This record gives sequence, C-alpha cells and structure tokens, in this order.
Amino acid sequence: MAEIRDTKTFMRVVHRYLGYFLAGIMAIYSLSGIVLIFRDKDALKQEKHITKTLEPGLSDKALGKEISIRNLEFTKESNDTAYFKEGWYAVKNGAVDYKKKEYPFVLNKLVSLHKSKSAEPLSALNVFFGTSLLFYVISSFWMFQPKSKIFKKGMVYTLVGAVLTIILLFV
Repeated sequence: MAEIRDTKTFMRVVHRYLGYFLAGIMAIYSLSGIVLIFRDKDALKQEKHITKTLEPGLSDKALGKEISIRNLEFTKESNDTAYFKEGWYAVKNGAVDYKKKEYPFVLNKLVSLHKSKSAEPLSALNVFFGTSLLFYVISSFWMFQPKSKIFKKGMVYTLVGAVLTIILLFV
C-alpha cells in the first residue's frame, strides 16, 4: 500500500481499495434493487398454495397480519366462511386457505438486503455499506486538484445528479 503522506493520499488510497471491496457488494445490491423495482408486477414470483389453522374469529385486519397480506379485506361472508381476494378463512375453526406470490429462495434472500431492520444481522452490512458509499462520495473530491478543469466539470455533474434526484423524488 502507498505511504500515507497527507489527506489527499489517504483519501485516494482508501478510495481505491474500498472501491475494489465494495464492487462485489454493489453488484449484489444492484441486482436485488432491480428485482425490487418490479415487485408490483409479480415478476419472478412463484405462486404458493398455503393451508393452515389459525386462531378462530379473527377480523380481516388480524388475519392479514397473521398471514402477511397487507390490506386484506373480506369480500364476502357466508356459512361461517369469510372470503378474501387470495382465498378463504373459516371463522369458527380458524382454517385458512390462500394463495400467495413469493420470490424463490435465492431472490428472497437478495430482496432481504434492502428490507432488513435494525435488529437483523444484515443491518450491520447495510450500515457499513451506506457509510462506505458516503465516504466513497466524499473521497472522490480528492481525486483531482480543485482548480483543474476535470474537478470543475465533476462538480457540475455532481450538482446535476443531486438536482435530478431531488426533482424525481417530488414528481
């Protein structure tokens, strides 16, 4: 590794090796992010038929929480059976039968990268990754002399990228 003489050298060296290290993580994150973009289209998902017994007498909201279906609503009730878009629920004995679309095992693991919560082991990777990307952004400003033409052009591109992102956030 190069001898660290000053801040510029430090930033350049860490930027270089962190970039190589992050390349693998970024490749996997990008694939999982692309998959998540199409989550509303059920692309790549497989339909699973599930039958199980739950607590009897659940409301539609409680049932939705138990079987992990958001905004579940009963569409029809007859003979102690409540029907919903994905299946049915026997109110008296708690039997439920429904279909659910899920990613295959490997894709589900990829998607979990983006959806991890602070209590999960993946959250440490997410915090490290986010912090590393922030360092990567900051250290990139030490790659060229501030008075150089390349640096000034880079600042324009940085500004355009930030403004474009803000515009797209509010559209």
